[in-house]
Amino acid sequence: MVENTVDQHEHVDLLVIGWGKGGKTLAGTMARAGKRVAVVEQSDAMIGGSCINIACIPTKILVHDAENKRDGDDTDEYFAKAVERRDTLTGAMRKKNFSMLNDLDSVLLVSGRAEFTGEREVLVTGGEDTMTITADTVVVNTGSIANIPPIDGATLGGRIYDSEALQHVSPFPKRLVVVGGGYIGLEFASMFTHFGSQVTVLDRGERPLASEDADVAEVVAKALADDGVTIVNEASVTAVADGPDKATVTYEVGGEEKTIDAEAVLLAVGRASGTEGLNLDKAGIETDKRGFITVDEHLRTSAEDVFAAGDVNGGPMFTYISLDDNRILADQLLGEGKRTTEDRSAVPFTMFLTPPVARVGLSEDAAREQGYDVMVGAKAMADIAAAPRAKIEGDPRGIVKFVVDGKTDRILGAALVHVHSQEVINTVALAMRHDVTATELRDTIYTHPSATEALNEVLGVVK
Repeated sequence: MVENTVDQHEHVDLLVIGWGKGGKTLAGTMARAGKRVAVVEQSDAMIGGSCINIACIPTKILVHDAENKRDGDDTDEYFAKAVERRDTLTGAMRKKNFSMLNDLDSVLLVSGRAEFTGEREVLVTGGEDTMTITADTVVVNTGSIANIPPIDGATLGGRIYDSEALQHVSPFPKRLVVVGGGYIGLEFASMFTHFGSQVTVLDRGERPLASEDADVAEVVAKALADDGVTIVNEASVTAVADGPDKATVTYEVGGEEKTIDAEAVLLAVGRASGTEGLNLDKAGIETDKRGFITVDEHLRTSAEDVFAAGDVNGGPMFTYISLDDNRILADQLLGEGKRTTEDRSAVPFTMFLTPPVARVGLSEDAAREQGYDVMVGAKAMADIAAAPRAKIEGDPRGIVKFVVDGKTDRILGAALVHVHSQEVINTVALAMRHDVTATELRDTIYTHPSATEALNEVLGVVK
């Protein structure tokens, strides 16, 4: 990045604080439209944003390599090579992301920590150097950080990790305790059990995946158990202690206190807003009770001409949502200003377990609660004769479930648990967004042998 000059002042059309997906994409778009843009990032290790450095890309590299580990592979050596591959790819992507903005003449890249000193004015500090930047428009794009729960001893360091640090754990832990059974906790549990850890998940919920229908959650829980993951439900963690040879987690189940030892403990209890040190109050930027920046449907904050994009605004924490935030902002700044967050429908997501869990729309329970005339089609992947792809790849576990409106034949939601479900769910989401009926999706021609063919058979048993 460029070196800062002591007490230098710059004025730009657009200031982006943080190099996340939405902000970096908007910066490039605005620069190519002839606008003067500044991008401030406090860490060279985060150029390109969380997705390519600590989240989506690096974790899915590790998931992929974990799934392909063979029984004869040395665990420590195999994990080290997987981490090396992770670091090589993320490094290359970081370099590419830097050049994508650095090669634009009207983009000023500034390395340092930003803090608001007034309306649309920030002071950037990098070592002993400072720079004041004012802008016509500011976008806060600082993302989220791991939430550290108020548990006695829950301090990062030693054998206690967050999801970022655990990706470089050394030595590889023979035993791993995961505190939290959400998306991050279960993804890491699945990943590490395939690498060779003995994994225990301590989850406060009555059952895993509480937002999913019971039949879907049961299939996922069984797949995790079959792979070696132990899930303790209704577990309230009260303390974490890091000792000289092991870490010990104390928790309560049914009023009984228990302890479990491990070489590593992962704290996976959600994400917190990445706004620390920004001095948002100096700019008149309001936050909600969780600390996330409050925005309207156009991503406007309470401060004039200040917007918030990505995780920091408290919306769904997916890279593709941040990318869509960019579209809304580009429409505000360069277009007609009509695009909003309310335009989003049928947004899919995937939890990259083995096999992956993909979902879009309403669950059966949610659809019934909302008063729909619910029809359901569901089959175990192993029983779907028309879709042999999972059997070909040696993992026929999972379930395909559709929820359909009996009055309109419109798809209300789907849960797909099977190999390649992360790809198939996009077809389903597209169909939902364009009001393709369940019958049309059922009778569509799909390639063979593919996981998508399951739609032909499962939508044929909707009732």
